[in-house]
Amino acid sequence: MSVTNPLTVLPLRAARWSALHPWRAISAWLAFVVLAVALASVVSTVETDDTDYRLGDSGRADELVAEAGLERPDSENVLVTSADGPVDRAAAQQAADELVAGMTGLPGVDSVAEPQWSPDGSALLVAAQLARDGDDDVDVAPLTEVTRDVQQAHPDLQVRQSGDVSLDEAIDDRVGEDLASAEGISVPITLVLMLVAFGALIAAGLPVLLAFTSVAATIGIMAPISHLVPSEGTVTSMIVLIGMAVGVDYSLFYLKREREERANGRTTLEAVEIAAQTSGHSILVSGGAVIASMTGLFVMGGATFNSLAVGSIIVVAVAVLGSITVLPALLVKLGRWVDRPRVPLLWRLNRRVGRGGLSRRLLGPVVRHPRVALALSSVVVIALAAPALGLRTNAANLETLPGDIPEVATMRALTSAFPAEGAAATVVVRAEGGQQDEVAAALADLEQEAVATGDFAASDEESVTSEDGRTTVLRIGMPYDEADERVNEALRDLRSDLVPAAFDGLRGTEVVVGGGAASNLDYLDRQSDRLPLVIAFVLLLTFLMMLATFRSLPIALLSTLLNLASVGVSFGFLVLVFQHGWGADLLDFDNPGFVIDWLPLFVLVVLLGLSMDYHVFVVSRIREHLDAGLPARLAVQRGIADTAGVVTSAAAVMVSVFAIFATLSMLEMKMMGVGLSAAILLDATLVRLVMLPAALVLMGDRAWWPRRPEAPRGDLVEDPTYQLATSR
Repeated sequence: MSVTNPLTVLPLRAARWSALHPWRAISAWLAFVVLAVALASVVSTVETDDTDYRLGDSGRADELVAEAGLERPDSENVLVTSADGPVDRAAAQQAADELVAGMTGLPGVDSVAEPQWSPDGSALLVAAQLARDGDDDVDVAPLTEVTRDVQQAHPDLQVRQSGDVSLDEAIDDRVGEDLASAEGISVPITLVLMLVAFGALIAAGLPVLLAFTSVAATIGIMAPISHLVPSEGTVTSMIVLIGMAVGVDYSLFYLKREREERANGRTTLEAVEIAAQTSGHSILVSGGAVIASMTGLFVMGGATFNSLAVGSIIVVAVAVLGSITVLPALLVKLGRWVDRPRVPLLWRLNRRVGRGGLSRRLLGPVVRHPRVALALSSVVVIALAAPALGLRTNAANLETLPGDIPEVATMRALTSAFPAEGAAATVVVRAEGGQQDEVAAALADLEQEAVATGDFAASDEESVTSEDGRTTVLRIGMPYDEADERVNEALRDLRSDLVPAAFDGLRGTEVVVGGGAASNLDYLDRQSDRLPLVIAFVLLLTFLMMLATFRSLPIALLSTLLNLASVGVSFGFLVLVFQHGWGADLLDFDNPGFVIDWLPLFVLVVLLGLSMDYHVFVVSRIREHLDAGLPARLAVQRGIADTAGVVTSAAAVMVSVFAIFATLSMLEMKMMGVGLSAAILLDATLVRLVMLPAALVLMGDRAWWPRRPEAPRGDLVEDPTYQLATSR
């Protein structure tokens, strides 16, 4: 067999070496995984901090505030309300006094403010300002104990605590629980799906084992990598998500082809070599496509996307490495034992369905009536993708956090009772020394004009000036929830009109508007500016990869269009579920009315990468049949039929893993799971089993322009399956 394509030579040579030295390959992989896991316990992980998220004017405002030492210290808030009916003001005041007395002087507490009644008199707030303690959070357990004691002493009241530290700790605990749940459920579900696909325990366990070790190794490798690219909090869940999906898929492609060749009379070594040449080639290309897609996140930039890009690229690379090295070694060492022990019912079912039996019957109408099939499937895809035109994004906020977390519920109640504690704008002024009076007067005028617009709320909070007198900070509250569309419009007006008017007469001053809401606005603006560039970058890379792989301009264009269709469907489902609330009760979440801002881009690049997994596998098989001498129509039908079972199994794994994330409590995970599982399900069925074959049949030989079908290629044509197909 003459093989010159480097993407074919590499997996073939790796497979041959691993097959000839199986124990070395297996030992090397185990050593790699153990070493990588050990790194996580030896090397500390560098987490992202606030400075990594600075962007635009809000980032500059944070920088000025930090330089001046005017950062707002962490605080813990205790909300006192009635347990039932109107609040007893005297009892509430007594409880508040007890809170102040109990928290004053506690370790880590700088001061406790006097109790403050809400504007409507329904709630009383006690705020404890925490001491700055370097990079470590203050232990709030003593404050929580005081709150608990006061609650027990006043059963007719609700005494609830939430704040910067306690809320973060509660969210971190819930994320940890969610990830543990996802990991605990995904592995057995994936194993069950592999049992259905193979009908044998060892064959089913190999893909799961490779995926699990790839994920574990990647998490370990991320520890030292985080010293170069700080690790974002969601990166571990993304590694599990991507790693389990691609790790199982790559092994599935390889193992299915090896079993198929053995069934056709090949020896184990011959079967592994053919699997390396064919499926190994597809694994390299599809892995490259996923990596290429993920590099688009670097174009967007920022701590979140850089971290997610690094994690996803590493886990895909590790999964590809394992698939073309240790998997061939395991297959050679196990030989026909890979099909043992068999699960009788599943084994008989697997053998009875046969290679492409069911899909061949489904493909019949598509091949006979390609125009009708393409038209009808296109209508369905367009209808599902149409809601994406109304996509609205916003940053995650209190409303997107699980309401069953007590600290989240308390903070929601607090911001409702005290609007000034909700969305706010922070005006930061940097001026020359000696201008404090002019700056204070300008800020007073600014606050007055801002409140007059109705978009900002008056408060008793005064401006704060640094010790050197050069930096002054004023916080202006807003009577809106952070997710309210009016927040962004108010901030734009503040920046473009109110601030320039108030400081028009002051020379040599720098005035920027920051705060959480402004940071969200700056992120949205950056995303809207760069998103078209990211989409163009990712599509161009995948297009060039398909062009280089198949040397066909129509195939590369068709691949790009089909991927865009899948992305449109994903966005459409996100809009229907999370903006319009379809299935909110089923998925157990409160409809936020928007999609969290970073998810559309992340779903886009992940989906474009993952959908290439089985797309490359399918198109490569069709190409094999063409090179074996089959006419275009029959090559399409046989190629789709031969790979339908593998594609179905691969898609089932992806959908099941992603669907698990849709059941978690954190809304980001739900959105990720819904968007990806819905798109993969439709992509693996309607797009790849109907639209792809219909389009290829309609184009015929023109689909492979300018490359022409080659002469039959040695060993592949000796397969009796191909000989039978050619003789028909």
